[in-house]
Amino acid sequence: MGSESVVPKWASQPCIMGIDEAGRGPVLGPMVYACLYCARSYQNTLSSLSFADSKTLKEDKREELFEALKSNDSLAWAVDVIDPRDLSAKMLQKNKINLNEISHDSAMGLIHRVLKLGVLLTEVYIDTVGDPGKYEVKLSKVFPSIKFVVAKKADSLYPVVSGASIVAKVTRDRALRDWVLDESVKNMHRNFGSGYPGDPQTKSWLEDHKHPIFGFPTLVRFSWGTCNTYFKDGAEVLWESDKTDEDGGNNNSNGKRQLKLSHVGFTTSKRRSEEIESSGKGRCRFFQSRKLEQLTYFQK
Repeated sequence: MGSESVVPKWASQPCIMGIDEAGRGPVLGPMVYACLYCARSYQNTLSSLSFADSKTLKEDKREELFEALKSNDSLAWAVDVIDPRDLSAKMLQKNKINLNEISHDSAMGLIHRVLKLGVLLTEVYIDTVGDPGKYEVKLSKVFPSIKFVVAKKADSLYPVVSGASIVAKVTRDRALRDWVLDESVKNMHRNFGSGYPGDPQTKSWLEDHKHPIFGFPTLVRFSWGTCNTYFKDGAEVLWESDKTDEDGGNNNSNGKRQLKLSHVGFTTSKRRSEEIESSGKGRCRFFQSRKLEQLTYFQK
């Protein structure tokens, strides 16, 4: 998603980029990373476009500025919309990926996308996630030809980051506004407020839409710690795992390992999953006792 369908005429000139996110803290909806880029020669003009940290602007103003930058041939942009299910899956899988790493990967993904278009990026300004110095070193190792400026509150310091902040915020707001709830539970509604854990309206929505077995609708980032407080009286779901699994790890006295649902990892890859299944490791006892194996090829 973005303006990448057409390579800008100025792409071969030295270019600058700003990167920022929206929706890092909410318990509802996607996290959106956005970049805004332009020719370095346009930098002074960019400063006169009234871009500011999106959090300081009213919704109508953000929408107005977003439409203005979309129609400006001297600017280009791109976004990465990270689904709440993906966020939760990465944070709960066996080899957990924390939110900072997810953020770094998203930002670097945007840089890769723009470079693949043939844009001559020479400077990138980023609102920091974690320690600015360490983040800058990490980025410079991956993209040695680019000068990075990583700073706290970069969205209020550099207009190119302010523009990216507006793109990210408007994209997330629209994603929430247009979100199609997959679930068809009776009495579901969309009055979920801002999506932040401390918002009374969000708290009320979470309370109204929890299920003692199936948890929350897919709009919710169920890996967020705030979700646990809603299931103190919920049903605890446990999974049985064979004594020998891919870890070869902790077993109880019955020769089985009990895994809480909230700690169950997601499969790493299709091939690895198939190897585990066909070897019998981690296989359900129903299949093991019948000597059933997963087949990927059927001979005629």
